[in-house]
Formats: sequence, C-alpha cells, structure tokens
Amino acid sequence: MNIVLSRLDRIGDLILSTPAIASVRRSWPDAHVSIVCSRYNAAVVERNPDVDALVVAPVGRGVAEIGKKFRGKCDLAIALAPCAPDFMLVGATRAPRRVGYTYVRRYFTRLTAPLFLNRVAISEADPEICERQPGVKVRHEVDQILELVTLAGGGELVRDLVVPIVEIDRHAVDYVPGGGIAFHLGRRWFENGSSFESTLALLAELRRFGLPIVVTHGIDVIEEARRLSAGGQADAIVGGLSFQQWAAVFEKSRIVVTVDTSATHLASALRRPTVVLFEHRYFHLSSQEWAPYRVPSVCLRKPAGESPRELAASRAEVVAATESLLHAAKT
Repeated sequence: MNIVLSRLDRIGDLILSTPAIASVRRSWPDAHVSIVCSRYNAAVVERNPDVDALVVAPVGRGVAEIGKKFRGKCDLAIALAPCAPDFMLVGATRAPRRVGYTYVRRYFTRLTAPLFLNRVAISEADPEICERQPGVKVRHEVDQILELVTLAGGGELVRDLVVPIVEIDRHAVDYVPGGGIAFHLGRRWFENGSSFESTLALLAELRRFGLPIVVTHGIDVIEEARRLSAGGQADAIVGGLSFQQWAAVFEKSRIVVTVDTSATHLASALRRPTVVLFEHRYFHLSSQEWAPYRVPSVCLRKPAGESPRELAASRAEVVAATESLLHAAKT
C-alpha cells in the first residue's frame, strides 16, 4: 500500500500533524508513506521515523504537478492542512481514497472540496462563533487532524507529538545555558497588546526566579533581538539555529515562555511546561485549538490596549503563570 500525505503550510501545524502521521504508520504498518511539504516546514519531518519519503515542493511549481507524479501509484492520499494547495495536490493523485478537512463556515470550500476529495471532515472551529459564544468547545487541532486518519479507515491512533533530536543537535547548543527559562521572541511580542519596552521589562521581571534566561529568535526579529541583547536581561540570545538545534535548546530548558507561534507546539513536543500569550482577538478559539498539547501550561490573553497599566498587568500574569508552572514542576 502506498500513502501520500500533504502539509504545505506552517511549521507549528506540521508539528501538530505528527500524531496523525504516526497513526497512519501504526494503522498501515507495511505501507510506504510519502509526505509532501514546503521548503519552509520540511525540517519538522526530515527525521520523522514514520515517514519513508519526504518530497519538498519546489517554490513556484504548481502543486497539482507534484500530485500527478503519484497518480496510479498511491492508494490513499490525505491533505493534513485545510488549504487549497493541499486539496489540489491530493486531488491530483486520483487515489481511491482522498481525505481532508475544512471549517464549518467556509461554505465555498465545503462546496468545492468534493472536486478534490471524496472524504471530507468538517471542523467546528470558527473564530466568529467562539467570540459570540465563548463557551463553545473546540477540539485541539491535533484531534481534528487525527479524525482524518479515522475517516481514511485507520484503526490505531497515536497522540504523542514527534520531533526527534540527536546528539549532534545537542552538541551544537552546548554553549547555551540549561535548566532555565526559554523565551521565544516572536514578532507578536511587539504589537497588539504588547511592545518592545514591555517585553524588555518582562525579561527583567522573570529574573526573580534566579534561572538562566535564554532568548531564541528567528530571522524576522533580528533587529529586536539585537536591541534586547543591549538591554542585558538575557543570559543568552540565540538565532540562526536549525530547527533541530532550536528543539535542543527547548529540551534543555525547564519552561518555555512564548507568544502564539510554532514555539508553543515545539515546546509541547519536547514535553516542556509552557506559558503562551495569545492575541486578544479570537482568544476563545486560539486558546483551545492551538493550546500547548498534553503538557502543563497556562494560556493568557493579551490586553485590548497598550496603556502602561494594561501592559504591567499582562506582565504580572506572565510572571505569575511562570511561577505556578515552576512550582508545580518541583512538587
């Protein structure tokens, strides 16, 4: 049996898809499993033990052309992302079973999905409904993607996130202090209910725990990372890491503090307690669908504004959440 999986979007979402990938392997242990990814997210699965072949979609090439390469050669194709490119790729395989999912109020997508897929799951996640009715329950994205395996005929589900780390990754970050707070510096620390100055103040306030503070960052916030370095509130500020080296930094930390980015899901994969500061808008959806998965965690909401009082209160919430998770880990 030959199985093709597709996930072309974000790093964090592919991390959350790894239980479904493992479930495909357990459900069809003798199958040959290929996954098509983008250059951006492929690092997540390049060492995944449940994948036999990794295909990286070339930039600027039509995804349908990639799908056609599997035509007549696969029995099952699953679009792990609820996105048009994944639908088109899976549809182009013409596999007998073509599975994917979309959201309850994406009416046009629901109407056109049968052009590409013959088994479609509908997710209950909708930001507007959750804002109007905060008590609405939404499944975690991991569980929504696992439904695809069941819909495809799989009978064995696995719920652990899979991000392998090897010794060479650990050796590469030997210089980074361990046993402390890993603080991931995403752009959302500097906008919409947070600011650079407040982030710098938060790092200073996290000093009260007497633990090393390690700031990780990507290329999108290089300038802000330089400015933070000048502030002297971190023991190490590290960028330019490979995905696996970034994971190794989280692995050697006691706790991760982040805004809503892929760092949340990487921390879950490494089983690290996590504090996440979500955007104020659509908090009721985001804090359910993209919460830290199966690890001790606290989900916080950014303030609606950026007055000194609101920013100070938000920092106090992050510090209190960090303290509670550190205390829980000791006990």
